[in-house]
Amino acid sequence: MSGRMAWNAQAYEREGESPILRDDPIMSDYEREVFGLLVRRGDVEGIQFRVAHCIGLALDAIGGVDTPLGRELHRLSGDFGNAQTMEQLNAPLIALKDYLKDIQ
Repeated sequence: MSGRMAWNAQAYEREGESPILRDDPIMSDYEREVFGLLVRRGDVEGIQFRVAHCIGLALDAIGGVDTPLGRELHRLSGDFGNAQTMEQLNAPLIALKDYLKDIQ
């Protein structure tokens, strides 16, 4: 499983019981552009919305918030969701990115 964030266009699907990552190159470019626009505008809520969608997909793929991996991902996403400025997004975003890389 890849731990790439929403701006890299990820979608988790289930085939049997095993989560797989479907990476669509066309959507990847689109998502990067949309995310870049949100960053340039300083749209904290828009960024949080997009990342929350990604986190939801990742949580589904790892078995939800009732698993050890899910509890930690949920905790980290809460820190990210509490940010109110672009500067406050940096540390939680890096923590999320690193965690998703670690659990892939």
